[in-house]
Amino acid sequence: VHLEESGGGLVQPGSSLTLSCVARVDRFSRYGLSWSRQAPGKEREFVAGISAAIGDVKYANSVKGRFTVSRDNAKNTVYLQMNNLQPEDTAVYYCGIGSMSGLASDWGQGTQVTVSS
Repeated sequence: VHLEESGGGLVQPGSSLTLSCVARVDRFSRYGLSWSRQAPGKEREFVAGISAAIGDVKYANSVKGRFTVSRDNAKNTVYLQMNNLQPEDTAVYYCGIGSMSGLASDWGQGTQVTVSS
C-alpha cells in the first residue's frame, strides 16, 4: 500500500484548503480511511474518517462543522476540505487506510498545513 498526500500550504486564518490523498491499493472502496494530524511537540490526533462503501463519516470535535471528509472510489482518493482554518490547525496532516477511526494499517508521508497571519 502506498498513500500520497498533497494540497498543504501556508494560508491565513479564515482561509480554506483541500487536501488529497491518493492510495495505490487494490479494492480501495473496501477500506475505511482517515485523516490525522500532528502539531509540533504534540502527539498525532485523529481529525476525520470515512467508512468503506456507504461513506459514514466522523470528526474530531475540534474540526466539526469546518472540515469535510469525502472519497472518490473511482480515483482511489480521499479528500479533506478544510474551511475557516485557524492557527491551531497548523500541523502535518496524514491520511491513513484501514479504519475510519484513525487506527490505520498504513499512513502517507504527510503534508504540512500552516495557518498564520
